[in-house]
Amino acid sequence: MLKWIRQAGLMVVLGLSLGVGLNLGQHWLGWATNTQLIQSADAQTSTAQTAASESGSSSEPAGTGPATASGDANFDFFSDKPVESTDVVVIPPEQSPWITVGGPIALLMFGGFILWVTKLLIPFDKHSVDINLRNFPPAAKRGMAIAVVLFGIAFAFGASEIWYQMQFFGSSAEFIKAMSLGKLIVMTHAHLFGFTTAFFIVGIPFSMQFNHIRLYQWIFPIGLTASLVDVMSWWGIKYIANSFEMVSMVCALLFSGSYLWMLIGLLRTLAFPEVIWASDKDRALRAEELKRKRTAKREFRKFFNG
Repeated sequence: MLKWIRQAGLMVVLGLSLGVGLNLGQHWLGWATNTQLIQSADAQTSTAQTAASESGSSSEPAGTGPATASGDANFDFFSDKPVESTDVVVIPPEQSPWITVGGPIALLMFGGFILWVTKLLIPFDKHSVDINLRNFPPAAKRGMAIAVVLFGIAFAFGASEIWYQMQFFGSSAEFIKAMSLGKLIVMTHAHLFGFTTAFFIVGIPFSMQFNHIRLYQWIFPIGLTASLVDVMSWWGIKYIANSFEMVSMVCALLFSGSYLWMLIGLLRTLAFPEVIWASDKDRALRAEELKRKRTAKREFRKFFNG
């Protein structure tokens, strides 16, 4: 009963944290949008003032035209009058370290919080269902091997797209900032579906094949959580600060490494049954069987070679 109450409480905490995170994200998005609108209005006002000043100066006599070089020397730097010049560049105010540094750290901590809650809700159990993929029918093993490789190729094309876009924008942060809101929504939708499907199809058989290794039970959830945090960092890059690019890089390394680990483990299990590693649950049985096959081959050669 107490275990059930604890799990229910953790589910409530996880739901509340997700709700608070989404609410804060909406507030940040609204704040960023309002800031962009204000900056755009200020820029339009400055442009209108400059145009009015230029039109007024063009209608003045030649003697009352723009200030000459001698007049520029008397420019008052302490005056409250606006500077009417097309060469003026408006620099946005510097963001607080609470946003540029604290925001990415908070997002990474959110990913760690998801893993911690799932660990408490679903603890490690050695007495789980024991499935050996080597005993599956040949069609199932062939299809799983092809699917794993195809998902790996899809990941490679995704990485090549990032490289391609960086040739034009210089960095992934500038590429994301150049996206419209509609394109970012589409990218988020497509990647969340793609990441979830890829890790689910590959992570389930991998976790069931290596259910006896405690460390391997973290690879699947770490990769899936990293992909979620990576997508969330794109919104931080566009509407908060470029420093969220570091979160995207860390998460890309995490989910790429975890997927590559699972891909190697599954392909070795399905396509190379004679390769025996220490992580195999049937290591001793397969080593003995492989030894018998080698002994039989030697006896067969001796019989025919005399």
